[in-house]
Order: sequence, then structure tokens, then C-alpha cells
Amino acid sequence: MDWVNAIIQGILIGGLYALFAAGLSLIFGVMRLVNIAHGDLIVATAYLAWVIIKATGVHPLVSLIFVLPIAAFIGYWLQIGIFNRVLGKDILPPLLVSFGLSVIIQNGLLATFTVDSHKLNAGVFETSSFEILPGISMGYFPLLMFFTAIAVIIALQYMFYHTSLGRAFRATSDDTEVALLMGLDNRKVYAWAMAICLAVVALAGVFLAIRSNFDPFMGPGRLIFGFEAVIIGGLGNLWGTLIGGVILGVAQGLGAELDPGWQVLAGHLAFLLVLAIRPRGLFPRIAG
Repeated sequence: MDWVNAIIQGILIGGLYALFAAGLSLIFGVMRLVNIAHGDLIVATAYLAWVIIKATGVHPLVSLIFVLPIAAFIGYWLQIGIFNRVLGKDILPPLLVSFGLSVIIQNGLLATFTVDSHKLNAGVFETSSFEILPGISMGYFPLLMFFTAIAVIIALQYMFYHTSLGRAFRATSDDTEVALLMGLDNRKVYAWAMAICLAVVALAGVFLAIRSNFDPFMGPGRLIFGFEAVIIGGLGNLWGTLIGGVILGVAQGLGAELDPGWQVLAGHLAFLLVLAIRPRGLFPRIAG
């Protein structure tokens, strides 16, 4: 039963990894930007939620009402003010800028909140669970994370294929010059993409902060989990990010069952195995 529990918990934590990955997949798909600061932005939104909760006393999940629009606003102007200035055919300048942004965020959080770790307290909801079979239980909070990840991916898929904004994203991604001729302002399209990305990042940040302690320097680790989920699932495939997150989570769960020290390593080994067999991931997006 321990192995079955490990698989179930791995599937559920895969939802959180899918949230880490969805923003990366969105941004890469729209503007071919590899954002090294993605993990640090996840942690920064966790701190934003912590500040709001300290000021208002609201429940961590209720704090999302404030955190999501603030994060989207920051994302929009982050793209307008910084990334749009360096985007072009050369991928190196935005990569370097995102690395610099990562360093700035980490040191800014350290200077503001010190090295001490924090955690958002969601009460009994964090640890409450129900038994699905004798000896096999499922937590309410991990289940919420998993179904939230599914809902986010469904919403993003609908936006991409059934809204004017989604059509703008696809047109800009396919051919920037043709999109300009069609009257699209690529800079604003990119800004809206980053705003949506930061809203998803904020959701992941609050869930992360409820699930575990966070500190200013844990961003790079979340970035790696997000990248691995994206690459396992296939670049540009949103449903693939969910599958990639689940594979990563299950591998970590089984690794931890073998030995606690193998938890993270098992996830990395699963990533390398998929990369060796399918270098483009399991479900790469096919260019039309």
C-alpha cells in the first residue's frame, strides 16, 4: 500500500509541477523566451501572499483574490519595461536579462525578508484527507492543486483557440512580421502573455507556500522542476506539461519510497530517461 500511496501522492503533486511549467510553456510558445527568473517569480508571489495575509488576516486561498491581479499587473509592466526591450532574433540578450532579474529578485527578497523561511498556514485543510481504499488516503489540498492545474490548462487551451487574444498569441508566435502587417501590436501581445503567465505563477506560488516552507533562494529549484515538466511533456504542449508534471511527481514519490535521499534524484533520472528516448519530449507541438 505504501507504493500505491507514493504513486497517488506523486500524481497529485504533479499538479503543482504542472502549474510551475504552464507559465514557462506559455511564454516560450508565444515569444520563444526562456525565463531564468521564473522560479524566483514563483517565490516572490509567495512572499506577496504572505505580506497580504499579515496585513489583512485573510485565509491563504482567499489571498489569491489580491495576489493574482497584482501579479498579472506586474507581469504586464515587466514585459513592457524590460523584456520587450531585448527581445529579438538573438535569444542571448533576454536570457541574460532574465538571469539578472533572478539575481535581483533573490537579493531583494533576502534584504527585505531575511534568510528565514516562512509558510502560509491554511489550517486543517492542509493535512485533511479521506480514505479511498483501506490503507490508501488522498489529501484534500493536493487534490485541489491537481484539479486547479487541470482547470488552468483547460482555460489556457480555450483562450488560445476560442478567443481573439488567443488568436493574437498564435499569430504572433507563428510569424511576427505577418502579425505586424495584420495590425497587431506585438509588444502588447507579449505583455498580455506575461500577465497571464504571472497570474499562473502566483497561483503556483501560493500553493507552494501552503505546502512547504519557502525562502528567498528556493526559486532555482522550482525553475528546474518546471523546465523538466515542460521538456518531458513537450515544448509548447500545455496538456503535455500536466503529463510531464505527473511523471516527475510519481518518479519523486517512488524514489522517496526507496530512500528519502533519492526523491529529487529520481525525478532528474526520469527526466534524463525521457530526454534520451524522446529528445523533443513525449508530446511535442507539431508546427502547422
